[in-house]
Amino acid sequence: MVKEEPPSTSKDLQELQRRVSLLIASVQSNSKVVAFMKSPVGQYLDRHPFLTLTLLVFAAVSAVPVGFFLLLVVLTSLAAFVGVILLEGLVIAVGSFSLLCVLCGLGFMSLIMSGTIIVSYMVVSSLVNYWISPRILQWTVLGILLLLVNSIS
Repeated sequence: MVKEEPPSTSKDLQELQRRVSLLIASVQSNSKVVAFMKSPVGQYLDRHPFLTLTLLVFAAVSAVPVGFFLLLVVLTSLAAFVGVILLEGLVIAVGSFSLLCVLCGLGFMSLIMSGTIIVSYMVVSSLVNYWISPRILQWTVLGILLLLVNSIS
């Protein structure tokens, strides 16, 4: 059996250094980075590396809390939206039930009123037929109709 020797640490570090150098070169040759570095802010940050590092660390560290805050804002907005929809649905359901109750009450009242009117009509009709002879009633109705026709023309 042949044992494989682990690669040397110095070769790994040289490979890592080469890759980092290539990454830095590709970032520095980027047109947007070049344009930023020529701006007054880029030149100021180039002259003050400690401030640059501080800003970079602050941006990296504050990304997580800002992300959580934005997630909270989105979830709160979504919850409010769902809550408004649920509240609107509840209001519509209560309103519909109230309307149903009112309409059922009005239907019951109209049945009672129409029954009362029909019974009153039958009682009054029976009393009129009992007290007044049909012949007089016929002449009275005919006289009222003639008066109405004359008043219209």
